[in-house]
Amino acid sequence: MTAAGVAGPFAGVACAGRQGGAQAAPSGYGPLRPARDLRDGKVRLHLPEGFRYRSFSAAGEKFSDGSEVPGRHDGMAAFSGPRDSAILVRNHEVGGAVGAFGDRERAYDPMAGGGTSTLRVTRQGEVIRATPSLTGTMLNCSGGPMAWRAWVSCEETVNGPDVADAPGGEGNARLTQKHGYIFEVPLDRAATARPIRAAGRFAHESAAFDPSSGALYLTEDDFAHPSGFYRYLPPKHPVLAGKLLDGGRLQMLAVADAERADLSLGQRPGAAYATTWVDIDDPDPDFRGRPAYSEAVQAVSRQGRAKGAAIFARLEGAVYHQGVVYFVSTQGGDTSPADPMPDGFGKGRGQVWAYETWSGTLRLVYESPRASVLDLPDNITVSRRGTLVLCEDGDGDNYLRGLTKAGQLFDFCRLAPIAGDPGAEFAGSTFGPGGHTLYVNVQARQGRSFAIWGPWERGLF
Repeated sequence: MTAAGVAGPFAGVACAGRQGGAQAAPSGYGPLRPARDLRDGKVRLHLPEGFRYRSFSAAGEKFSDGSEVPGRHDGMAAFSGPRDSAILVRNHEVGGAVGAFGDRERAYDPMAGGGTSTLRVTRQGEVIRATPSLTGTMLNCSGGPMAWRAWVSCEETVNGPDVADAPGGEGNARLTQKHGYIFEVPLDRAATARPIRAAGRFAHESAAFDPSSGALYLTEDDFAHPSGFYRYLPPKHPVLAGKLLDGGRLQMLAVADAERADLSLGQRPGAAYATTWVDIDDPDPDFRGRPAYSEAVQAVSRQGRAKGAAIFARLEGAVYHQGVVYFVSTQGGDTSPADPMPDGFGKGRGQVWAYETWSGTLRLVYESPRASVLDLPDNITVSRRGTLVLCEDGDGDNYLRGLTKAGQLFDFCRLAPIAGDPGAEFAGSTFGPGGHTLYVNVQARQGRSFAIWGPWERGLF
């Protein structure tokens, strides 16, 4: 059911999106200026006056155990550590049968090159310790922090020895395990590298945990096909269990009175939908005869769509905040006549949605009217004031943008162009303990992490 009005936080944003974009009201931080990295003096970011940053743990450097840091830095979360430090768990979105980093004997699949690293850093980005924490997984895109001090890492693929190579890819026959799962990475012990199979085998992107119900909300980024919004209901509340248990139930979101609603399309201002959930009967399908990747990657979502589930365009970042799961549809909406059509499924430059866990209402938070306003938002986090932080993954300059409850969209940080690497993008933004530092990754040919700090109280974060 579509409601005509919208109320509550982000009401102004929802209405502004189709009216040409939220007002670029002053954030309080001021214009962006080239800023030098305290690590080596190079200009890598443009920031407001008064903000400083340091990069750390770049691809090719060494972990504390002497092994090499992999590239493709992506989703990340920060937890409180001893003596004002932060513990970061960081994904590496490495694909292909390139071999596991770290200790291959502990790897889920010794041929897969993705996974996570765990770092303890100061508030100024000085590395105290850095180690591999989950290895032998593949294309670990994003995930989410869990209330029991763990990170859930998501594989954005269904590669495996039982699936034909994806277009442009190779090496599935050399893999030893099926991929496309979520994995828990605890802070206080080694990751078991055991997938949560009941949470589905699909192109997982991110995870947001609801501490009230114990449900884990999951986004799907199936680049070339429709994507779904899911929830995993574990057999026991994870806070009580102390971990995320396998054997639960996977469901896909549907609009209550509209079967297979296409929410990838442009929405009217203030769009809101009553929703329901449909069960996925076979969340971990067995593939016979090595089907084409395009068939395997849709095996779970097609089950949901057959029962009336809604479709989106490339669901990526998700974050839980005060009973609401905010999530991003990277290519949702309509294409402006001024913009080229993006590749993949979806015609727009991005939507932000809010799912109210207590009411089951899905609301449009924001829809980009054109690329110059907001271009392909990806990872998302939230500040202490409730302002969303959006990481762009666009075709031109990429920004960290703020989206406030009052409907203000503002630029906070711009990535300085990297010679020979036009695809570099922001990912994994997360505020450290107390909100002193914003940690963020740049996914590039040589990815690296950043710590940014300054006069946050001056503006809207």
